[in-house]
Amino acid sequence: MTNNSIDPMLTTSEVARILNLHINTIRKWSNQGILKAYRIGSRGDRRFKKEDIDNFFARDKRNG
Repeated sequence: MTNNSIDPMLTTSEVARILNLHINTIRKWSNQGILKAYRIGSRGDRRFKKEDIDNFFARDKRNG
């Protein structure tokens, strides 16, 4: 990835759909530091880097 590109960011709902989990599980894992989230805006909405989710998914598959 070049320095000029922006990493794709995903919403909590999108991550839940990708991982086939409930949205509250994604929020909980974010709060616990299991998934790295970035808080944006005045409401503190969560956003996740696609690369982080891909890495989590690959790590989870390796661990069974």
